[in-house]
Amino acid sequence: MATTDFPTRLKELGATLTSIEKVLDLEKMRTEIADLQEQVGAPDLWDDQANAQRVTGRLSALQAQLERIEGLRQRLDDVEVLVELAQEEADADSIAEAEAELGRLSASIESLEVRTLLSGEYDERDAIVTIRSGAGGDDATDFAEMLQRMYTRWAERHDYAVEVYDTSWAEGAGIKSATFAVKAPYAYGTLSVESGTHRLVRISPFDNQGRRQTSFAAVEVVPVLEQTDEIDIPEDEVRVDVYRSSGPGGQSVNTTDSAVRLTHIPTGTVVSCQNEKSQLQNKASAMVILKAKLLALKKAEERAHLDELRGDANASWGDQMRNYVLNPYQLVKDLRTEHETGNTQSVLDGEIDDFIEAGIRWRRNTEDAPA
Repeated sequence: MATTDFPTRLKELGATLTSIEKVLDLEKMRTEIADLQEQVGAPDLWDDQANAQRVTGRLSALQAQLERIEGLRQRLDDVEVLVELAQEEADADSIAEAEAELGRLSASIESLEVRTLLSGEYDERDAIVTIRSGAGGDDATDFAEMLQRMYTRWAERHDYAVEVYDTSWAEGAGIKSATFAVKAPYAYGTLSVESGTHRLVRISPFDNQGRRQTSFAAVEVVPVLEQTDEIDIPEDEVRVDVYRSSGPGGQSVNTTDSAVRLTHIPTGTVVSCQNEKSQLQNKASAMVILKAKLLALKKAEERAHLDELRGDANASWGDQMRNYVLNPYQLVKDLRTEHETGNTQSVLDGEIDDFIEAGIRWRRNTEDAPA
């Protein structure tokens, strides 16, 4: 970057950040923080644990978001001062430092700008992600586990908490399915663009002739509900089955009938949970998942297209939204946004922010396009 670009770049980034501040309404955010802080200070806050967790979680998320925005504004002001001093003194090292900081700021502000596109009714919520293997035998179950690891690693990179509710292990390699929650502000709005069918092409490690194999896995993302959400499930509409947990977990998990499977009879929706030692805890967690899935179903039916919240879950040829090709060349490509990279290992290690951001922009452009 030439030094003559500094004024233009600083002006562009300043304008973008100002636009973000207006969209996110910082004064409203500060007012809500003050109100939540007052609620947190109430002596009876923890009499209602569910509400207390909601209040403290919301407060923490808003404070972090405000600090992030204010931090970016401060960094932008600081780099402007650095540029002025560096140019006055013709300090090449300081100019190089300013250029590097501008690059980092640009990436951070662009990422924050994507957040302003998440304005859906449930975008702020935590996400419940379900991955299911599709066509492809052992390669498909192995691929499903690869995707679970990819999303888990992505969450770890952002310091997001992940809670695994249920894992159904395959007889050979990998998993038949897995359900887990990603607990972070805007986790649902962010990850919802990952819903759909994912396709893997590689030399199969399970084929003794070393042939290339194509396999599929489906990803479904739904928002976690809050107490105020209107989803009432009559007891007689839910069948409860208990069974012994399988897979890793230790003796106390695997030797008792603590796992719970819930079936919503009217819709045929089935969820399960086996991560807790207590049958009661597993039932409560399974009910959280069931309500989230039923909300997704309800909203999708209201809009007359199920894919909007749940994504396409056929997990077969012709339905894929993203290809992961490991042989005969290395390429991960999103078929909706055309975003791609040849660094397949980094993607499978959780570096998927570029794909997610491209997906969010693509969705907004699709929504805004004239009918």
